[in-house]
Amino acid sequence: MQKNLVIVESPAKAKTIEKYLGADFTVKSSFGHVRDLTKGNNAIDVKNNFKPTYIVTDDKKKVIDELKSLVKNVETVWLATDDDREGEAISWHLKEALGLKDNTKRIVFREITKTAIVKAIQNPRTIDVDLVNAQQARRILDRLVGFELSPILWKKIQSGLSAGRVQSVAVRLVVEREREVEKFNPVPTFRVSALFDLENGKQLEAVLARKIELEKDALDFLEKCKSAIFTIKNLEKKPRKKSPSPPFTTSTLQQQASLKLRFSVAQTMTLAQKLYEAGHISYMRTDSVNLSEEAINSAVAEITKSFGQNYVEVRKYKTHSDSAQEAHEAIRPTNFAVRQAGNDDNEKRLYELIWQRAIASQMADALIEKTTATIDISSQTEDLIATGEVIRFEGFLKVYIDVSADESEEDENKGMLPPLNIGQVLNLNQMNAVERFSRPLPRYAEASLVKKLEELGIGRPSTYAPIISTIQQRGYVIKDQREGKERKYKKLTLQNNLIGSKILTEIVGAEKAKLFPTDVAMVVNDFLVKYFETIMDYQFTAKVETQFDQIANGKTQWQKMLSTFYADFHDKVEATQTQVERSEVKSSRVLGIDPKSGKEVIARLGRYGALVQIGITDENSPEKPKFASLQKGQFLETISLSEALELFKLPREIALYENEPMVAAIGRFGAYVRHKGIFYSLGKEHDPISVSETEAVQIIEAKRNLDANKLIKDFTENPDVKILNGRWGAYIAVGTLNVKIPKELRENPAEISLEKCLELAAAMPEGKKKQAEAKTKKQAASKPKAKTTTKKASKPKAEKAESKAKPKATKKK
Repeated sequence: MQKNLVIVESPAKAKTIEKYLGADFTVKSSFGHVRDLTKGNNAIDVKNNFKPTYIVTDDKKKVIDELKSLVKNVETVWLATDDDREGEAISWHLKEALGLKDNTKRIVFREITKTAIVKAIQNPRTIDVDLVNAQQARRILDRLVGFELSPILWKKIQSGLSAGRVQSVAVRLVVEREREVEKFNPVPTFRVSALFDLENGKQLEAVLARKIELEKDALDFLEKCKSAIFTIKNLEKKPRKKSPSPPFTTSTLQQQASLKLRFSVAQTMTLAQKLYEAGHISYMRTDSVNLSEEAINSAVAEITKSFGQNYVEVRKYKTHSDSAQEAHEAIRPTNFAVRQAGNDDNEKRLYELIWQRAIASQMADALIEKTTATIDISSQTEDLIATGEVIRFEGFLKVYIDVSADESEEDENKGMLPPLNIGQVLNLNQMNAVERFSRPLPRYAEASLVKKLEELGIGRPSTYAPIISTIQQRGYVIKDQREGKERKYKKLTLQNNLIGSKILTEIVGAEKAKLFPTDVAMVVNDFLVKYFETIMDYQFTAKVETQFDQIANGKTQWQKMLSTFYADFHDKVEATQTQVERSEVKSSRVLGIDPKSGKEVIARLGRYGALVQIGITDENSPEKPKFASLQKGQFLETISLSEALELFKLPREIALYENEPMVAAIGRFGAYVRHKGIFYSLGKEHDPISVSETEAVQIIEAKRNLDANKLIKDFTENPDVKILNGRWGAYIAVGTLNVKIPKELRENPAEISLEKCLELAAAMPEGKKKQAEAKTKKQAASKPKAKTTTKKASKPKAEKAESKAKPKATKKK
């Protein structure tokens, strides 16, 4: 009989732990959660003290059966899931599913090293029921909110919509920020700067401290500087210190990985999970900035060895947040002597970031000398200011520099000033007054939204990534980019006692990887804010999180907390169901009258997304309404009549080519030309409304030539089989199935026979074949639609979507 069975939630974690335990231990994985609330409305018995009904999920039945057979043949079972509420809940569900005793040994550790594992084995405990209840309360509350709110959205707005307690609040943040940006009115001011020529070809740049509001005042300022004498009035040197940031918490890691490495929140957590399970870093879900004495000593030893004793400054950080959950340790390397770790480039980059931040936290301050030169203007009462900085001692900057999402041009560090003396007369090269505009708060990126949620006390380290992923998966928020728009600005220049004026152009408003709300998000958000104000309140949501913390600490009984919340919430749901009519929900607006037809133009939310329509459905009228989908960046609440009318110009038949029409339109992935059922992207260079016949033909032929170059070999006896050259090298295409070419055949793919191609395809895993079959069926099902669209080029997809409901109306009549 085997002595010990250790159960963890991850195969990678199991593999690492098994290396540190002897032959007496078998380590197995549960592959995450094994039980969940049953589907449907019977999962929670509200009348019976919120009693939940859990079942083993279908994908885990085989896992549980295997673990049960192992449990029967071991002396001791050790539950070793992660050291947080989620991990505690997994251990509890394993205990229940496997029929283990209440005193089953539970071990926890914050890093997967031999020392940590052995110490955990020596200090087992039982399952912490308070932590389990905190997670259980969150799960039950979120299920209740989702199951009761979502049907209201189906009835009052649109079928298929969903709402979540925390996700809906996160969406509200994105919606409100978008509206702030859209309504923002830039205020112009003039920024005055001067460039002085010094000896030996050096130059000095200085600025006026204040901004000038009006152009005439800026001109007046420059006018007064004609023939003025510029003198160094004062030189002031001030030493200052710059201290390192504490080591990473979950949210700060997500923020810096986004800013420095361009990783999404989900990508950061996936990579961090792999590094943790491989034993390279401590546990990655934490809101603590604390480091253990052992970790500090390890960091100090590495700093002393690599940089010298004068770079060491031991620091102990404290978590400021009152809601700190599992405040054990910050994210850090398990071995500071290891500077590189990870299986791929991204893992290595993230590990390096974690190592740098953690090691820097125990390094000395950077010593910086800031020099400020005050320049007197003989004809003015105001002075110009020139600043510069020089680093006297690098300290922690030798290893790590923080990046802020809020940094502006004015905040950037200046270089060192050239040698200057008080009383020195300066030679003015030129003085500029450049028009600058105030800017709105930036749209949220994933990491900055996490930062805001943390500031508001909404969510916890284990929930940030799921929140961000969920609001995107449900179609409420999209991560996208927007092209900037041209804006003209004025530049006034004083040079050689002459004042000149130029009108220049800049690109503003460009966005990359930012979060944008969809029209559905805006409609749903407004509905929930109006009728469920408490649920959507930031402070209330944060208060609920605090109540979960109290449950975890054993200070609050979880059923009592749920009962208090549910009573008011359920009453509000019942009232909204009966008292609020669908017509009260503002999901449409009249834009004006179409000058051609004299009919109303309406922007509204349809079954398949936002659209505009000309006319309304009238059973007594032979004319049907026209529909057009909104384009990227357009919203129901801001689209104008002229913008709406432009949408009806697409799809547009350009001309015939090879006896088939070329149709320009805009689809999910941008503008395109469709010809013979094939789509050709127009890219950013061409406008679908104005693209010419010649340009369309060139685009089609260019794509055909590109595709022809990909062909390595085809077979006349079986046209479905081809050998193609792809992004990662040669491969075999058999219908919709892409087949990898074995290593021994890659050097001469053109010599592979048809029989060999079919043999390799037959050997493909069944899962891959089923995916290809599903793709083929989907394409076959869509062919008739594509054919109809080609014949009727003027019919937008929004009209097709909306017209599906019309046969029913005809039957009723």
